[in-house]
Amino acid sequence: MGFESLCATLIALFLGLVLCFAGYRLFLTLLPLWGFLFGFALGAQSIQLLFGVGFLETITSWLVGFLVGAVFALLSYLFFAFAVAMIAGSLGYGLGLGFMGLVAVDWNWLVWLVGILAAIAAIAVTFVLDLQKYAIIVATAIGGAGIIVGALMFGYVGMTVDEFFESPIRFAVQDSPLWAIVLVLLVALGIVSQVVSNQSYEIEAYKNRI
Repeated sequence: MGFESLCATLIALFLGLVLCFAGYRLFLTLLPLWGFLFGFALGAQSIQLLFGVGFLETITSWLVGFLVGAVFALLSYLFFAFAVAMIAGSLGYGLGLGFMGLVAVDWNWLVWLVGILAAIAAIAVTFVLDLQKYAIIVATAIGGAGIIVGALMFGYVGMTVDEFFESPIRFAVQDSPLWAIVLVLLVALGIVSQVVSNQSYEIEAYKNRI
């Protein structure tokens, strides 16, 4: 592993640990970054499917990714309801992609559609059942665990940068049952840790910032 790869792996591991075990406490601080990364991946993946190109292989996919990411980051900062919807949607989207990867379905329109439908369902359940706190905890635990496993695979298994940004969870469950087990254990530990440490702590919803 080169020095640059080592530094990138360590930074990703640190970010993953923070998200996995302290995501709810730091949610408002990390929110713009989460919004940007989710929007960036969603935008780039949509272009990938629309034009039949590889992930981030064209300037258009980079531009659309940055644009969607910037919009998501801005809207999540301005509107708390959008922030909650975005975090719940990213949870559903990630679970949808992870499930399709678990059943060994290659990346295509069906995988993307399952992710979008899962995102819509997650948003609806979160608001109807008033599960904002737990949606944030579960989403950050899964997101953090995905980053941790993705960073380890990037550093030691040879996962490419494109694969890491596209969906580390999907590639983890496809690569080896061992990575899937590590992922599940990290998610469980992250959720339990956050639920216990935040029993008496609630994020205060901010008013619209415009």
